[in-house]
Formats: sequence, structure tokens, C-alpha cells
Amino acid sequence: MKEVNYNELKKGGFMRQVQKGYFSMRLRVVGGRLSAEQLKKIYEVANKYGRGYIHLTARQGVEIPFIKLEDIEAVKKELSEAGIEPGACGPRVRTITACQGSSICPNGIIDTTELANECDKRYYAQELPHKFKIGITGCGNNCLKAEENDLGIKGAVKPEWEKSNCTFCGLCQAVCPTKAIQIDEKNKEITIDRDKCTYCGRCVKSCPTNSWKGKPGYLLYFGGMFGNNIALGKQILPILFSKEDVHKVIQATLEFYKKYGKQGERFRNTIERVGWDIFKKELEKAIENERGDLDE
Repeated sequence: MKEVNYNELKKGGFMRQVQKGYFSMRLRVVGGRLSAEQLKKIYEVANKYGRGYIHLTARQGVEIPFIKLEDIEAVKKELSEAGIEPGACGPRVRTITACQGSSICPNGIIDTTELANECDKRYYAQELPHKFKIGITGCGNNCLKAEENDLGIKGAVKPEWEKSNCTFCGLCQAVCPTKAIQIDEKNKEITIDRDKCTYCGRCVKSCPTNSWKGKPGYLLYFGGMFGNNIALGKQILPILFSKEDVHKVIQATLEFYKKYGKQGERFRNTIERVGWDIFKKELEKAIENERGDLDE
């Protein structure tokens, strides 16, 4: 009997169950999106090879439990007919999660689906010292909880006020969640405290006279993790406006982890051990060639 390489099976998305000879198959899902045809195929496979149900994971993944060892190749073949691939497990870049973003959600600032697909093509399943999670959320409502990921991306807007059209109605001040906007009615001026501003863009979206203008961008968070140990990711770079800069930073982050991370060490622990200042310099170096300075 041929020896079973369980590590290779896990790497390919098949995780051993407590029931001997059975595996739960993780599927590759990008940004939580599956077509109706793909859902139909998953339904058929779960009925034919599993026990007629699936498991939806906390990170927008789909798993089909109770796949027999001898059925694995047949399952992979049938799923591939609908463009469905096994997911990634173990020490590598995991499923890219995303909310629906600006293409669907009225609050969305960035196209999360497009960015998730790009990240999936560029980084998915890259080998690393430990699992690595990337999550993309479209706005400050933070549905995907960017700070909980090893690398989280949040849609953001840098607001600028133009006095000429302003009626000083006070709506921008009222909707600002951090009270960063102050209106001086006597002198007909509005000030914004940049230290308090979270770039949520509510002032821009709510302004009835378009006196608030905003440039969409990206806030990045590093080192978040949940599990046995919990830590929120840190924003150590200013808002980025170029998507290519975002990709440069992501690639630099993965290279940093490959260079300094110890096998079995979570990314946050690598940063803490090596130093946040060193990590930040690596990121800035990655984007300084085409951007002379960072927008503060």
C-alpha cells in the first residue's frame, strides 16, 4: 500500500478529520465570491462524495467534509470543471478575504474585488514561515476587520475642504466620528485635525454642496493576529494613493517575513523580534524609487 503524505495533502487543501480515512477539503475562494455555477458544483460534490453539507469558515472559505482518501483525485477533477481549485493550508499565504467594496456597497471607497483578485494572483499560497492572512475592507466601517489580519487593507479618503461652495450647514461636523472637524461660524472657517482624522470619508460623502473633496486611497495594517495570542495590526505608513505602491508594500512585507521569520513564528512575532523600525524602513525603501516622499 502506498504511503500517504499527509503534509502534501494538507498543503493541497485536504485536512485530516478525527474520523480515520476522511478529509475536509478546503476550497480556493477569492474575496468571498463564488458563481451560481460553482455553488451548484460544490453542492453536487458534497452530495456525491461528502455527507451532503459544507462548512463556511470564518474567513469566507468553503470546506467539504467527509471526503474519502480514495476519492480525492475524483473530487479535484469534478470541481475543476467549474473552475474550483483546492485551497491553501499550512505555512503560506491563505485565502484573500474582502468585502463587496465600491462596486456594490454605497459606503465602499475602493474596489475590493479587483484588489482581492490581484492579490490572489500575485501572492496566494506563497511559502512562508507560518500562515499569513490578507484581508481587504472597503471603508472605515471595517467589515473585514483589517487590523485582525497579518496584513490588512482598508479603503480611505483624504478629505480637503473648499470654502467657495460651503454653506456651513454643519453636516460634516455632525457625521465626523472622531470630532476632527470644527466649524467657526463667526469667521466662516472650517478646520480639520489631521491627527484625529481616520480618513473615513463621511464628510465627503455627506456634503450637500460638494465642498468636501476626497482622494481615495489605502490604509495598511501590519501584524494583526487572532487565536491563542491576540494582537491588532498597526498602521505604520501614511495613506497610500497608488495601488502599485500597495502591491510594492505587500511584496516587501512578504520578503521581510521570508528573510527574518523563523519557521513556525507568526508574522507579528517576527516584527516584534526584529524591530518595527527596521520593518518600516524596508517598506519605505520598497516604494521610494518611484515616489520621492510619502504623503503625510
